[in-house]
Amino acid sequence: MKVDIYLNYGGNCREAFEFYAEHLGAKITSIVTHAQVPQGSANAGPEWSEKILHAGMVIGGAVVMAADIPSPPFEPMRSAYLSMSVESIGEAERVYALLSEGGKVFMKMEETFFAHRFAMLRDRFGTSWMILNEKPMH
Repeated sequence: MKVDIYLNYGGNCREAFEFYAEHLGAKITSIVTHAQVPQGSANAGPEWSEKILHAGMVIGGAVVMAADIPSPPFEPMRSAYLSMSVESIGEAERVYALLSEGGKVFMKMEETFFAHRFAMLRDRFGTSWMILNEKPMH
């Protein structure tokens, strides 16, 4: 059995994936637009021809797939997070600055009993993240 992550975006899937590839080292494995599928295969009007029907990437060893969906019903992620563990305080702060810009911070980056740095936020694309630089637990 294998479990992967599937995200929905409100029209900015390509922008999000390209941002993650450029700044977080994600590798985009596929991007298919509505215009690239046979006629009638996708239920979208011409205004959605360049929106993403399906995309895939690998980030930090995790497979993440995604698509653009009309708004409504699109809503940013709630009650679920992509949890990113990083190797250093500096990397945690870099990623936090990148992902929090234009987004919404739920818990600002700080030291906790379990982490040198920990934060919770939703980025400008609607994806919720936990950023963690763990302390060794003895």
